Amino acid sequence: MRGRKSLREGDDLFNAPEARQPGPGHLDHRKRMRERLFTAGPDALADYELLEMVLFAVPRIDTKPIAKALIARFGSFAAAIAAPRAELLAVEGMGDGAVAALKVVHAASLRLLKGEIRERPVLSSWDLLMGYLHAALAREPVEQVRVLYLDARNRLIADEQHGRGTVNHTPLYPREVVRRGLEHQAAAIILVHNHPSGDPSPSRADIDMTREVAAAAKALGIALHDHVIVGNGRWLSFRQEGLL
Repeated sequence: MRGRKSLREGDDLFNAPEARQPGPGHLDHRKRMRERLFTAGPDALADYELLEMVLFAVPRIDTKPIAKALIARFGSFAAAIAAPRAELLAVEGMGDGAVAALKVVHAASLRLLKGEIRERPVLSSWDLLMGYLHAALAREPVEQVRVLYLDARNRLIADEQHGRGTVNHTPLYPREVVRRGLEHQAAAIILVHNHPSGDPSPSRADIDMTREVAAAAKALGIALHDHVIVGNGRWLSFRQEGLL
């Protein structure tokens, strides 16, 4: 239709043909929402209202129906901001400008969580670590392997992705893990990967791979503290399960 473009073409405005244009009172509505946030705090806002406000970053659109559609599809604010771009674009009214706004919020939340665990020894801040790992990995659609490199006081030096695979398999090369450990001058490592199925139970391949990494690291004076598998809302520690 002439004069109407889709955000999928790269616009930073909500001009998608299916997007609902705001009525004359939308600016007053946005002002009232901001006042609620400032006076009552974020806990006073429902998940869809938080999404609605994030989408205020993209002007000239009624964001409430889009926010409600996001909650209907993904179930929560956290799941919506973590959803893959392609799935977000499938929601009516969403375009790249809106997706970018959600992804900035997701990146900011992960950076805040990572900053918290950098400030203290990881092993004595286990709940914080699990919160960060769950936020980073629980909603990933494919397996991803990460390695946390720690110093002699068990503080986080680096968090690196070492593989991204299919829904049930990711290759990991122990020599590469150890090589990076030496480059970081790490005293210890923690392996982490996710199970997109949501079940964190380890497979035989998970157990064998963990033992290979532990042996390679030990030979060069690097301890393997743990291997954590993240599911959806659940996690499993090899150390706690007696598998290390």
